Amino acid sequence: MHKVAVMGGSGYAGVELLRLLAGHPAMQLAAVSSRQYQGRAVAEVFGALEGWVDLEFCAPETRALTAGVELVFTAVPHQAAMATVPELLAAGVKVVDLSADFRLRDVATYQKWYVAHSCPELLQRAVYGLCEFYRDQVAAAELVANPGCYVTSVLVPLVPLLKAGLIASQGIIADSASGVSGAGRSAKLNLLHAEVHEDFKAYAVAGHRHTPEMEQELSVAAGRPVRLTFTPHLLPMDRGILSTIYVQAAGNAGEEDLRACWQEAYGSEPFIRVLGPGGLPATKQVRGTNRVALGLATDPRSGLIKIFSALDNLTKGAGGQAVQNANLMLGLPETAGLDQPALTP
Repeated sequence: MHKVAVMGGSGYAGVELLRLLAGHPAMQLAAVSSRQYQGRAVAEVFGALEGWVDLEFCAPETRALTAGVELVFTAVPHQAAMATVPELLAAGVKVVDLSADFRLRDVATYQKWYVAHSCPELLQRAVYGLCEFYRDQVAAAELVANPGCYVTSVLVPLVPLLKAGLIASQGIIADSASGVSGAGRSAKLNLLHAEVHEDFKAYAVAGHRHTPEMEQELSVAAGRPVRLTFTPHLLPMDRGILSTIYVQAAGNAGEEDLRACWQEAYGSEPFIRVLGPGGLPATKQVRGTNRVALGLATDPRSGLIKIFSALDNLTKGAGGQAVQNANLMLGLPETAGLDQPALTP
């Protein structure tokens, strides 16, 4: 068994990690930290894990998290990760970071959208953890930057199409709607039940922090700079993301060409499902899984192609993808602990 630890196990992404690791066939959870719940039993705080996680939350200290451990998941807020990851790497453990601190390769871009970076030298060492595109690099990495949830829902459908030159690299519009767990577990007035229930709204319309992450990877795929318009929305449900993406076909490419491109790219991928003609993804198809479901349709009036993708923001968008990365980093089967059907209803 490979011993692992979770730094920041009391947020939604952290708890999702604990859930997945509790049933993992080849990883053993050796330590989990939380400043808020330090000294309390995990099962006392999260009753759903009773009988599955027999640990107490410890202090978020390197020594407590790395003793006898091969890999640490850092599920802490942006800026907190960059203060901790260098110490973890120096202690000789591998790291999968779920924050945004190591996703952007360009220091100036990171500082424009976030804050000054305290260890910019690690930006070039970090591997972007979307296994479907960077599998070999992830397997050899010491530090993996787990992609954002919105970002994954946009990159998975678009990257193969841009690489194949089937869609225009400009004029891309992505409208994505996420369940409220995507905003984190801290108490916020705008996330109270009475504020969210029976409501649907856009936010961060002037520029969401996931935008440069999307543009970075889309530009690599297209071989030229890509700018897209991205608008996130808050859905009155717990978990899940549905993205609707509008693109212009390149040349005479049509639905069949795009779907064939997906099939070629993802036909053997365990976590990507390409729906047939007329099939449209829904969040319940992927709830609690590490899967992404893809579909598309042509608008006959505008000529635009509408692309749809659905994923669980806490699983493929966070904890599940982190476990997928860790499987590769530890030399385990990529699907270990993750191959399960969706929660229904």
